[in-house]
Amino acid sequence: MNITMDMIKELKERTGLGIMDCKNALVKNDGDIEKAIEYLRKEGILKAAKKSSRTASEGVIDAYIHYNKKLGVLVEVNCETDFVAKTQEFIEMAHQIAIHIGAMEPQYVNQDDVPEEVIEKEKEIYKEQMKEQKKPQNVIDKIIENKLQKFFEENCLYKQQFFGSEDKKTVEDYIKENIAKFGENIVVRRFSIFKIGE
Repeated sequence: MNITMDMIKELKERTGLGIMDCKNALVKNDGDIEKAIEYLRKEGILKAAKKSSRTASEGVIDAYIHYNKKLGVLVEVNCETDFVAKTQEFIEMAHQIAIHIGAMEPQYVNQDDVPEEVIEKEKEIYKEQMKEQKKPQNVIDKIIENKLQKFFEENCLYKQQFFGSEDKKTVEDYIKENIAKFGENIVVRRFSIFKIGE
């Protein structure tokens, strides 16, 4: 079945979820919006999305040091209660995120953290690359938008494919799974990467 943008938009409006979550749910349920909502509820994704608006002021700071001692990561991962923050599963989740950061070296936590001037500079580079192409402006705009999305996927922690994941899940998907598991909002607040000589 062909999943249209209108179907995705309707599900997004009804659930408040991201485009990819909505599209995946519709694909798995043959475009049936009611079944897609039911599926999202069963998977705990809908619940996770509702929890993501709650304040996360507890949590842990975790560290990952690469075996050669030339790269280190500090990451702050927040949740809602001290009870969850002290569980082994939460600490392990924070450590997996620290390992991911060490392996993939993101520049920002999320797309919203990318400064406007960086986005504009990227757009300028893409426009320059497209100058020689004899394509209509709307096609060029679409290509630039796709390149920008690729930039976010490579440089924003939440948009990156989760390190070691074989099913193409993103860090954001991994965090949502844990929100559903722990029943609390979970947020990566900040991180720092340390490299010898840099």
